[in-house]
Amino acid sequence: MFANFKNSWSTRIMKNVGFSVKEKLVAKYLEKDQKNVQPKSSDINVLLNRIKLDKKSEKRKKIYFSAAASTGLILFGLIIF
Repeated sequence: MFANFKNSWSTRIMKNVGFSVKEKLVAKYLEKDQKNVQPKSSDINVLLNRIKLDKKSEKRKKIYFSAAASTGLILFGLIIF
């Protein structure tokens, strides 16, 4: 019933409400971007600690993968022979 009325009052009101909500949402994001303009700095100790932790986790992953591959080969060998 409402679809047949192109210029009904409810359609115009809903379009205006949607437009203002859209503007408000966009404005929120624009305001946040303008406020957060600060120079970035890095602490060398934090970066070095992160590298050490990454290396440790990398070694663990390699050991787990090697153990899983060895176990798979041993089980495959036991099943075949």
